[in-house]
Amino acid sequence: MHVLELAPVRIAAIVLVGLCAPAYAEDKSSEQDKVDTENLFGFTEGTDTGKKGEQEVILDTIGRFSKRRAGPGGSSYTTFQPLLSYQYDPTDNFTIEPGLFFDTHDARNVAGVPDKSFGTFNGGSLELKYQFQKRTNDSPFSFAVQAEPFYERVQPIEGQGADIFNMDTRLIADARLIPDKLWAGVNLIYDPSVARLRGSGEVDRSSTLSVSGTLMMRITDKLFFGPEARYMRAYDGAFLNRFEGHAVFLGPVLNYQVEDKGFLTLAYSTQVFGHDRDPDFTDHAFDLTHFARHNLRIRFGASF
Repeated sequence: MHVLELAPVRIAAIVLVGLCAPAYAEDKSSEQDKVDTENLFGFTEGTDTGKKGEQEVILDTIGRFSKRRAGPGGSSYTTFQPLLSYQYDPTDNFTIEPGLFFDTHDARNVAGVPDKSFGTFNGGSLELKYQFQKRTNDSPFSFAVQAEPFYERVQPIEGQGADIFNMDTRLIADARLIPDKLWAGVNLIYDPSVARLRGSGEVDRSSTLSVSGTLMMRITDKLFFGPEARYMRAYDGAFLNRFEGHAVFLGPVLNYQVEDKGFLTLAYSTQVFGHDRDPDFTDHAFDLTHFARHNLRIRFGASF
């Protein structure tokens, strides 16, 4: 009697599990990647945006070191450009990030750069990013577009006073190549610039076109490490009018997740190949007119 009474219950349970199994599998397949790539890479940006209503404070510092010596004697070139920004996510796919730039500059006996040493407030920026899709178990690829107009008061290389308007525009793609182990990111960057020099009123128009890519491997639960490569081309004119030089950079990237809400990213790159079309420097190995020899990026942030 007990077996007969329990049989309908067992059959009902089996049917219920069978009906729920496809739904469960579908839910797992659409589960989003738990690793946030937005700040995972070095000089390459990730596609991810925060959750709706999320906020983040970021200190992002880029340092550039070593340029071509102008003449006999010692030579030094060091610049740091800290950016303090606040990020807000009005939706799950869109971020707004206003920021303030600062600049420290020290140059001595450098070709084409006046001898100067100073630190100053340098301007502001507004980064806007839209992510077209999130990475999931079924779709490990993600794409985004980012535009960052900004105003600077000091030329980034020469350190002279100017009114400079830039528009850093990026097409961003990344992918989870091995679940929970390996991620890749690629950026295509177009950066036009128009500068009016203070005093002379001379207008300088330039632009750069760059491609960057990186691989990041999970070493521990919170530590990621990998190589990064960048190829950069410099042009006279805001619309890639006349090619002036190019450079290839290589270096490592280290990312550490600080608890659940913070991160620290360190990236270093050095120019391993380059060519300058300036007749005075065509026989030199690198393009040190438009780019520095060494680059360092330190980025720290916390969300709330």
